Amino acid sequence: MNKQTIITILLALVGMTAMAQTDSTAVKNDSVTWNQSLNGVTVTAQRQLIKQEIDRIGYDVQTDEDSKTENVLDMLRKVPMVTIDGEDNIKVKGNTNFKIYKNGHLDPSLTKNAKEILKAMPASMVKRIEVITDPGAREDAEGVDAVLNIVMMDGKRMESVTGSLSSSYNSLNNVGLGAYLATQLGKAIVSVDYGYNNMSKKSTSTKGYVERTFVETGNTQKVSSESANPGYVHYADINASYDIDTLNLLSASFSGYFYKINVQGDASISMLNSSGNPFYGYSESYWLPSYNHHSWNGRLDYEHKTRRKDELFTLSYMLALTRQHSEQEDCYTNMQNAPFNYTRALTYSREHFTEHTFQADYIRPLWKGHKLEVGAKYIYRQNNSNNSQEYISIYSSTLPKVSTAFDHSTQIAAAYADYMYNVGRWSAHAGLRYEYSYLKGCYPDGPSNDFSKHLNDWVPQASVKYQINDGQSLKLGYTTSITRPGITYLNPAVVSTPTRVDFGNAHLVSTRQQTLSLTYLYVGQSLTLQFVPHYSYYHNGIGSLVYSQDDVRYGTYGNNLRQHRWQMEGYAQWKPFNGTTLVANLNFTDNYAENIDANLKQHLTSVFYYININQKLPWKLIATAYTYGQTGHSPENIYAYSRSWWRYAFTLQRSFLSDDRLTVRLMVNAPFHKDMHYYTRTTQGDIIGWGDNTNSQNNRYFRIGISYRFGKLKASVKKTETTIENSDEVGGIVKGQ
Repeated sequence: MNKQTIITILLALVGMTAMAQTDSTAVKNDSVTWNQSLNGVTVTAQRQLIKQEIDRIGYDVQTDEDSKTENVLDMLRKVPMVTIDGEDNIKVKGNTNFKIYKNGHLDPSLTKNAKEILKAMPASMVKRIEVITDPGAREDAEGVDAVLNIVMMDGKRMESVTGSLSSSYNSLNNVGLGAYLATQLGKAIVSVDYGYNNMSKKSTSTKGYVERTFVETGNTQKVSSESANPGYVHYADINASYDIDTLNLLSASFSGYFYKINVQGDASISMLNSSGNPFYGYSESYWLPSYNHHSWNGRLDYEHKTRRKDELFTLSYMLALTRQHSEQEDCYTNMQNAPFNYTRALTYSREHFTEHTFQADYIRPLWKGHKLEVGAKYIYRQNNSNNSQEYISIYSSTLPKVSTAFDHSTQIAAAYADYMYNVGRWSAHAGLRYEYSYLKGCYPDGPSNDFSKHLNDWVPQASVKYQINDGQSLKLGYTTSITRPGITYLNPAVVSTPTRVDFGNAHLVSTRQQTLSLTYLYVGQSLTLQFVPHYSYYHNGIGSLVYSQDDVRYGTYGNNLRQHRWQMEGYAQWKPFNGTTLVANLNFTDNYAENIDANLKQHLTSVFYYININQKLPWKLIATAYTYGQTGHSPENIYAYSRSWWRYAFTLQRSFLSDDRLTVRLMVNAPFHKDMHYYTRTTQGDIIGWGDNTNSQNNRYFRIGISYRFGKLKASVKKTETTIENSDEVGGIVKGQ
């Protein structure tokens, strides 16, 4: 039985159950436990995993048994409107334009390196994961399609130190460690969590093959490569709160991560003419002996409550720092008619990002069911980069050194107003935000003229929700978002190799996107269904611009992308039998894009799916089988798309000791497939071709995870109800840039 047949059967079963769902027992749209006695017999249904509010959808992590030993990245695969591809890249609502909050606060370090940190973070520390589908005017202009909010474990009081410890190991020699500790000292509550994850050479080894045909000349370039990126990542999060009195709360946090990797690889490059005859070739070896990345942020919040119920005033300050340094060395050998005259290239890169944010928020209940929130924010961002390349020639000792320094600053002043309504079965949320932005760029070495730009933006948003009955709801939402380019997109420094030249565009401007969505949710005793059709578009998006000159690929960015996207998000959770749970998470996307500069159009459709079957067995065993993947074609950029792919795994889990404090979980990943392929095709532009990226011998592995809870894990550091959230940048300093 192939995977398509299995998926078809599972989806058909979900559909049949939805049609047959005629039970008269309706439940409220909340996390609920049913427990009803009938003539001495107790009928129990598990708590529902999904909860919908006017602006967000929540996934109850602690209700999921897998949370005891899985990491947060594993849990995200089950969250509605979240998809994760075969290379662990996260998308929300089918888009990579999102930010991550922790306990309702932006976490810049987590957002910049989500993949690695969420792998190291135990899910047992997380209470729920929320997809904020309709950010209000308070965040809206800081522009994301959605927000992932990770809510940590919470509670009211604590008598001693509580926490959890976790560890994991797999047959690829990867080790993961995690710890969470919390305690209360009088009026103060302090929590600390720490995670570590290493990436072994075996687990990061890949093989790649790419063919590129240059349309103008008809010449074809062939590249075979092998690479590995062993390294490690540490992350830490410290939170503290202090109850000054019943009306005043002070809270502070410090979080961030550090990673270091040893990039190394080899490649064989050859060029064939239009007749298929080779006319040059060479081999390349490269390594980055010093590639490290730091990202840290600290935040301070003061909250004052008045005697009026739910009236709040909050002052916040946040400092965010990112530092990325890399040194790369390339060596070229076996040169036959090579189109360059050097044998070594040394590249140095230094990128620094600093951000200061000040914010004031005021929430005022007006009368029953009506609430007003107003606020103001000021952000100052400073980006600095310094890049240089040095070439060592076969004919002379060195060639001229090329270096570029670039400084870029952004100042943003914003004011907003949000109105919230909740009476009876109706809820509504409307807001308006104004933003003024001043951007300035300069070149300390003087190769180009300095520049500056003033921007003014009005950003509206609105949503309305109707509770049809206790188990069904319908919501209509409209949002506008603004996305600004980060330093990686703006930096004009030229980075070149014999086959490609890349540089940024210092004159990029912000992108404005509109989204309209409709959400239907049904929560029954054994079945939960959600359907979310939505449409989004923008006309000045930041897109790639790729062209060729003399059989060399050139790449930069421009405000050249128009996009219209239709999507259907589907989610089902079904409990057909006692102890059996089926979860299906689907995303259908119809994407039309147009690149104005390149005069190219692209229309692609794809379906992303995640299907999980969980079965409770005797002796407290829990067995799980899941598969996820993509069918159809998903856009990589205006020129290329990725083809269908799929992954699968099986797990067995058991808990021990009182209150199931100790949990052991075994997993086998892709036991019947040694290699997994990720294919891309480039079908238009100056260069066409295809590529195959293979996880060679590192896809099939065995993993064991162990977690232990101690104390009563029911308290967390208090957070002010509002705080700073900046989420408008793309193309900033992130891993791999």
